[in-house]
Formats: sequence, C-alpha cells, structure tokens
Amino acid sequence: MRNGNAGENGAQHENRFCDDGDKLREACGVFGVFGVEAAPSLAYYGLFSLQHRGQESAGIAVAREGTVECRKGMGLVGEVFNPETLAGLSGGAAIGHVRYSTSGESIIENAQPFVSRFKLGSIAVAHNGTLTNADVVRELLEDAGISFTSSSDSEVIINLIAKNYKKGLERAITDTIKFIKGSYALLVLTGDALVGARDSNGIRPLCLGKLGAGWILASESCAIDAVGGEFIRDVEPGEVVIINREGTLSFTFTEKTRRAVCSFEYIYFARPDSVIDGIDVNGARSRAGEILGRESAVPADLVIGVPDSGVSAAIGYGRATGTPFGVGIVKSKYVGRTFITPGQETRERAVSVKHNVIAGEVRGKRVVVIDDSIVRGTTSRRLVSILRDAGAREVHFRVCSPPVRCPCYFGIDTPHRKDLISSGANTEALCRSLGANSLAFISVEGLLESLEATPEASYCLGCFTGEYPVPVPGEGNA
Repeated sequence: MRNGNAGENGAQHENRFCDDGDKLREACGVFGVFGVEAAPSLAYYGLFSLQHRGQESAGIAVAREGTVECRKGMGLVGEVFNPETLAGLSGGAAIGHVRYSTSGESIIENAQPFVSRFKLGSIAVAHNGTLTNADVVRELLEDAGISFTSSSDSEVIINLIAKNYKKGLERAITDTIKFIKGSYALLVLTGDALVGARDSNGIRPLCLGKLGAGWILASESCAIDAVGGEFIRDVEPGEVVIINREGTLSFTFTEKTRRAVCSFEYIYFARPDSVIDGIDVNGARSRAGEILGRESAVPADLVIGVPDSGVSAAIGYGRATGTPFGVGIVKSKYVGRTFITPGQETRERAVSVKHNVIAGEVRGKRVVVIDDSIVRGTTSRRLVSILRDAGAREVHFRVCSPPVRCPCYFGIDTPHRKDLISSGANTEALCRSLGANSLAFISVEGLLESLEATPEASYCLGCFTGEYPVPVPGEGNA
C-alpha cells in the first residue's frame, strides 16, 4: 500500500529513517476471516503474527447484520486494540491490516482498512502492494465526481469497487482489478462475503486457510498457524477467491502471466516459519547461506548471522564450508521499528542500541558475518566496527542478496537510487567503505537457486537488476 506516487520516492524517503538501520521495508500485511465466531478477536491475533510487515498503524473491519464497522489507529496492534476496543466489535467476518507506508505521511487518514458506505451496502478494503497507475485512476475518479480523503492508492481501489458495485460483487471486483496495474494482495469485506485477490504476477503473497467451518485469507501462512487454522494453499497469481455462506468460488481474471513473486519476501520480509508459494522461507535462507559458502568461502574461525534473517543463512554457510557457527551478535527484542530523527550520527547510535556483540565469542577470531542485504550501508558499517571493537581479528561480510541497485515500485520502501550504496559502486570500493576484510554478495543465479526457481515459478528481481515484471514509470521493463 502506497501513498503518493512512485516519482516522489526520492524526496520523501530522504526524510525518514528507521532504527533497524538501513533495511528495506515491507508495506503491510492483511488478514481476513469468514464464518467463525469471534472473528474480530481472530483478526487481532492474526495481525499480531503479521506485525513484522507494518508497525505504523493497525485496523480491523467487521461485518455484522449486513453492515461493516471499522476500528483503526496509529501504532502497533497492541497499542491500537485493547479488551474494551475488541469488545465493541462483533461479527462472523472480519478483515485486518497492519501498515508501513512506502512514501507519504504516516497519518490516520492513510490507515486501513478503508470503508465505503453507499445505498447498495457497505464494503471494506485492506491492501498490500502498490498500484503503478494509481494517479491516473485517481484523476479519472475525481473527474467523475468522486472525492478522496487520503493519499493512499488503497482508497483508489475501494472507490473503483463502489463505483461498479451496482453490477454485483463479482463483476465489481473483476472490473476493478482489470483496471488497476501493479502489485496487490487485496481483501474486500462486504456484509455477507469475504473476497481475496492477488495480482496477476503474484508479486505480493496471499494464502488461504481453513478454521473449522470458516475460512482465512492472510499475507503469510504463519498467521493462519497463529489462530489454529489449517493452511490450504496459496492464492494463485491472477486469482479471485469469493467466500460466503454458500461456500467458496474461485476464478482467474487474467490470462496466464509470468509468476514474479517478490524475492525479498524470502530474503527478509516474511517470517521464517511461513511458506510462500510452496517455498519454505527458512529453508530458502539456509540454502542461500550454503550457496554463499560455495561462491565466496573464506578461511575463518567462526560464522555468525545478523539477527534475525541472517541466522538461518549463517547456519547454511557453516554447513557448506565447515566453519563453526556461533551466536556473536545479539538483537534487542524491545527496540521497535519506530521512526527517529535522521542523521548519520543518530542512525549509527540506533544500530548500537539494536545490536550488540558477545565479545567472548569473537575475540581474536576471524569472523564471517552473514546479513540479508545492504541498502544504505549504515548497519553493515557499524556492525563491522563493533565487531572489531570487541576484538575480532578479521571481519568478512557476506550478503544473502545481490547488490540492491534500483528502487522498488511494488510495495517496498526503498531509498532514492542515489542513496543505495551499491548503485554505481563496485564490491571492492564497498568493502573499503564498510571497513571489512572482504565483502561478497550472493549472485543472482545463486539467489534463484536458493529459491528453487523454474520458468513457471520465477521471481521479481527488479531492485537488483532493474528489470521489472510490470511496466513502471521511467524504468526499463522485463
């Protein structure tokens, strides 16, 4: 879910920074449940399990007696909802959303779900992704007399559905998703149905689960597990699933296109206990570490992973190279992903708060550090520094993604191209900048191998290669 347009990325991203250092940020997570008592409470727990996908705002919409009610606010799920808030929500169907904006302001007007009430009924929408034609569609809707209260392209989606709703739910959904372009995992709640839709390339994940006689739709399978549900399958790229009291209806709204799942879901975004499109996230990270070991092994006494997503890869690297694995970096679990004042000194201090070194583990040793990615370089540079301060004799940095050289237009918060440390720089120069003894990235071919890519199951690599599965303004396209 995006606010603003792709062309604004540079100016707006420079004014925001997160205390995780320089990681890319997922836009949001969605969770829906239908046909289950206490649906709002289940949505609450489902959103908790998706909190890693967004920490700016949270919301839950509930269908009751043919209408839709919504509660949302700024902050984490546990800050927005309490027992009293949940007690005011009841019904057998609900959708929820956690948000991390990819540009624009973090304000309540942009929090989701969005709700629209009109003479034919009420609908709510929760959306993960980014529309590449949102501005064009918004202008057309405004010319038709439709007003907007936010800068979110999710409001574009709900207004399109409402405009077409007189044709019936199925037709309104189909007409809407044929009109929009980009990436989306979309949930729509009406008074008597829950709808899930996934973009034709499957860039953003969405899966289907069962809970008793009811159904669940969620961004990740870990959310289905969290509420005691049974994972059934992934929603296919280009598929619409409609769930109501009569059962489920599934259909495909586009011709078969190239599957291009976001590779960063496996590298960093998703929880390791999730399975996306048949690929075990933890297994993919472990394989990436093994491949890094094959591609860029270095004599060392210890391999450590940067928590959390680098740990599985470090274990894989150790297995491939015979290097002993150790826990050399500790991550504070009580430092949230909140925004702080930008500035290099503040950024580096934030990294120190977030990570610390177990000096006794690394002192006097040649250490290989495995991380999932390098974006601005702030985190990596600081980690090398604190490892040396703790007595590491050598520090070799290995990265489980190729160099991030290009912006993302499909629902990931990426800095402007000039702020991407790998854009226009070679590995040797980067290594000197970080202060490491050596630096190596997994190859694009190695990443695809770790993801078990096939011609039928390929991945979006746009932030690495500049080749995008969907046309985007001002960029080359696949």
